[in-house]
Amino acid sequence: MSNPTNLQYSAEHEWIALDGDTARVGVTAYAADALGDIVYVDLPAVGDTVTAGQTCGELESTKSVSDLYSPVTGEVVEVNEDVDGDPSLVNSDPFGRGWLLVVKVTAAVDLLDAAAYDALLEA
Repeated sequence: MSNPTNLQYSAEHEWIALDGDTARVGVTAYAADALGDIVYVDLPAVGDTVTAGQTCGELESTKSVSDLYSPVTGEVVEVNEDVDGDPSLVNSDPFGRGWLLVVKVTAAVDLLDAAAYDALLEA
């Protein structure tokens, strides 16, 4: 699966879809594939504050547990309840129905475009 060019990416393999001052966040297909079959997600609650570069949740697969890092700083305004009920959506549709949370952004770090993220994966 190629990485959509309309998104931005973190070096920790999260994707970000910015819309004004909000960002929808998920993990990339590369991350989902590396994790294997995801069986549980632990996401922050609506109203929680997340900090760019810091852990904000976990993804548990049949292989391991991996930290979820926030690519932006701000307040969580929505979490994907569908993923809570069916974590496999992260594997089957990471850039669509498998999104994880929406953050009202107060600060962002330098993010990668699709070409730079692809180059990171090739390195």
